[in-house]
Amino acid sequence: MKIVKQSVTVDGIDKIIIKNLLQDARTPIQVIASVAGISGAAVHQRLKKLEKAKVISGSQIILNPKILGFKTVAFIGVYLDKAIRNPEAVKQLKNIPEVIECHYTTGNWSIFAKLLCRDNEHLMELLNKNIQSVEGVSRTETFISLEEQINRQVSF
Repeated sequence: MKIVKQSVTVDGIDKIIIKNLLQDARTPIQVIASVAGISGAAVHQRLKKLEKAKVISGSQIILNPKILGFKTVAFIGVYLDKAIRNPEAVKQLKNIPEVIECHYTTGNWSIFAKLLCRDNEHLMELLNKNIQSVEGVSRTETFISLEEQINRQVSF
């Protein structure tokens, strides 16, 4: 691995390690070592370097929202009356558990958020009672996802 001006170049062995962990973050280090043709200690050292360089961070369990009853995915474009209100608006949106992503954007919206809701009625309730009542929100634009077609990590 080589760090150049806030960018990191990963070598072939790093790529093998990362690709194996992307497939299953619980893959044992010895299995990855065998695939990469290096020792388990070397894999461990490379993982520490990748973490230190912030190429990777932690591991996570991925929940299936549909199984848990969240069947509606919506994207909300939020218009603020003043751009200066962004930090406070985001702070308030963070308190809404159904808001799972929030982006500061260019273009028409000040904020673009992704929500997981039980159904359309739940979405409408969140919009009316929670999101549109955030101080500074002048209006919202809502898009409902019919089906997620691609979900992946960056490829290299």
